[in-house]
Amino acid sequence: MRRPGIGTVRPEAGNFVLGSARTVIWNLFLIGVGSILVAIAINGVLIPHHFLSGGLAGVVLGINYMFPQIPVSVCYFALNIPIFIAGWKFVGKRFFWYSVIGMLALTAALEWVQITLPVHDNILAAILGGIIMGVGSGGMLQSRGSGGGLDIVSVVLLNRFSIGVGNTYLGANIIILTIATFMVSLDATLYTLIYMFVGSKVIDLVLTGLSRRKVLLIISPEWKKISREILRKVNRGVTHLQGQGGYTGREEKVLYTVVTMRELSRVKNVIRQIDPNAFVVINNTQEVMGQRIGNQPHW
Repeated sequence: MRRPGIGTVRPEAGNFVLGSARTVIWNLFLIGVGSILVAIAINGVLIPHHFLSGGLAGVVLGINYMFPQIPVSVCYFALNIPIFIAGWKFVGKRFFWYSVIGMLALTAALEWVQITLPVHDNILAAILGGIIMGVGSGGMLQSRGSGGGLDIVSVVLLNRFSIGVGNTYLGANIIILTIATFMVSLDATLYTLIYMFVGSKVIDLVLTGLSRRKVLLIISPEWKKISREILRKVNRGVTHLQGQGGYTGREEKVLYTVVTMRELSRVKNVIRQIDPNAFVVINNTQEVMGQRIGNQPHW
């Protein structure tokens, strides 16, 4: 009997159930830790170095720099209200309500987590801030919610147009940076760009890099044995494609399978043991849909 799938299933749009108690606790943990990390990045790195940020946080910081009397937490909460009203129509209700919790948690963290990290070099500060922000935002998105703001927009674009979350952040941030050149110094703008770039890459790494799937195309005269052993030893499905040699014109079978990173070495060992001369192509995947092997988030 095959083991159950390791993938995730997107909740139905009309599902208001937050999940089992264990799931709720885990998601709240991710949201809480992620909110604290984001607040550390903003209060501990960005504000002391007078950097901007991407998305709604960048807008909030810009307002705070111009009007210091307006708290960052209050401004963030107020600007999220219209985004959540619009997002209600385009994201799953479970994601929506977890995001409401995430937005409230981040608002509280911005108010209460007041830490200044002792990093004086601006480039190192930009890199460190991007890493902390990326891990925090990615962790919140790994839950069934987010921290609001651009997270809501990025999930809508991912679901509707398959635009990566990191790419959405980077594109939106470039627009914000263009406007920021009129608000802060050029040096601060360039340091902010470094911070945004690092953050976008870390977000993609947290969301898909650690669970990226591999596609294998295998051509071998021993295709029957290889297929059988992948099914038996790795417990992964195999599709038999019909191929034809371009030079020889000979009909051949091409095996197609999708595996996790942990299973890749086992599949390669199976192939080597049966046919060391097999022709194998291994490709990365961006997303895989499916209950057994899918790696799409819960959005």
